[in-house]
Amino acid sequence: MQKTVYLSLGSNEGDRIANLRTCIGALEAVGEVTKVSSFYETEPVEYTRQPWFLNCAVALKTGKMPRQLLSAVLKIERHMGRRRTANPAKGPRPIDIDILLFGARIIAAPNLQVPHPAMPRRRFVLEPLAEIAADERHPVLKRTIGELRDALPPGQIVRKLGCDCSVQPPNEIQDIDKSN
Repeated sequence: MQKTVYLSLGSNEGDRIANLRTCIGALEAVGEVTKVSSFYETEPVEYTRQPWFLNCAVALKTGKMPRQLLSAVLKIERHMGRRRTANPAKGPRPIDIDILLFGARIIAAPNLQVPHPAMPRRRFVLEPLAEIAADERHPVLKRTIGELRDALPPGQIVRKLGCDCSVQPPNEIQDIDKSN
């Protein structure tokens, strides 16, 4: 059964635009990318001594179950050179993929919390997500994504890029297995 999931993509290492485009192309092996937000330049939060990010949100129709989807996005991250380290845990990375919403499901499992627990506090997530899914409801908070974004306090610099950066290139990662 197909469901729509929403992902947040971020990159602050290497060619950030190319990294996001490559990731979007790779997600086609996981399901059907139905919407992609504009790209936004955002200041880092938590660990701030690093380059600024480019972020976007993606709507993905997939038949994968939550753990299968997590496995697939982690595989994309690894293929794109993401190395998860403890020091600093939120340091620079070529790509970061977060599962924000998985339909209306609430998932509380080791290594997977959906809806993403930090989403309601992050402008760099809510701004692009509201562009493509403003009326989607947070299954726990029962508020729309647009309402959550509008309720954020000032701060967290998020600038929409003026280019049509989200145009998808051909899939540049060919060996992501659709059957996972």
